Amino acid sequence: MTHPLRFGIVLLPQERWAQDRTRWRRAEEYGFDHAWTYDHLAWRTLVDEPWLATVPLLAAAAVVTERIRLGTWVASPNYRHPVPFAKDVIGLDDISEGRLILGLGAGGTGVDAEVLGEPLTPGARTRRFTEFLTVLDRLLTQPVTDHAGEFYLANAARMRPGCVQQPRVPFVVAANGPRAMALAARYGEGWGTFGPSLPDEVRGGLTEAQAQDAWWAGLARMVETYDAVAAGTPGRTARRYLSIDGAPIFALRSADVLVEGVERATALGFTDVVLHWPRAEGVYAGSEAVLEEVAGLLPELRTR
Repeated sequence: MTHPLRFGIVLLPQERWAQDRTRWRRAEEYGFDHAWTYDHLAWRTLVDEPWLATVPLLAAAAVVTERIRLGTWVASPNYRHPVPFAKDVIGLDDISEGRLILGLGAGGTGVDAEVLGEPLTPGARTRRFTEFLTVLDRLLTQPVTDHAGEFYLANAARMRPGCVQQPRVPFVVAANGPRAMALAARYGEGWGTFGPSLPDEVRGGLTEAQAQDAWWAGLARMVETYDAVAAGTPGRTARRYLSIDGAPIFALRSADVLVEGVERATALGFTDVVLHWPRAEGVYAGSEAVLEEVAGLLPELRTR
């Protein structure tokens, strides 16, 4: 089945709502299909900058928009327990009238990963994520859930009236390795990835163009792995979401960079390309004039 190409944009949660509401409305006016925000407590190089909460931000965005889908890019068990989070998810799905997409990931070892305690080993993170997805799926598809596992306990957790979207809100499961990819194939209506991480020692020895090509080559290998892992998985027809700004060159550096990236992404079978709203400086630094130019190209890019 051929999926129509869709475009999303990530808005980092750094501005007070009185100012930020304009960006969320513009994301819809520009014609993006979905808009996302990171679900972190603080993030990487922006750790000491303003950073606001995810759930109230998406609730506010739902109220000031009408069409665009809204989501977490991505929520993780680093900070979320499936029982209260399921209540938040049902609430967001209700307020948005069924426009919520739930991006979910295992949780890494970033700057805010140890806020609630000691970091887990990679194996333990995978086990925790498996349990998290299993429990969250049950919570969002049945009125009462009991569960006793390695990481989570739920005693008669009630989730009425349930999701507006049935049987539940769609999951986009972020996965870069085979074990997480298997979870994406099992639970996800979509697979999401930011592509491969190029080690500093590798990236440092390459020109910018060479690093860009190396990233796309690594992404192609990841797609091959996902195809093999997901082969024969019954059930959902999954979309494939690429966070294109995982690449060394920021996609909104220019319209030409974005167009080339979209062509490469669609050639690899991605159905959704996710950009980042340009910031004034630092990570994702770029021009809003380029964003506006790219927005004008979206109708044409969808038909390629």
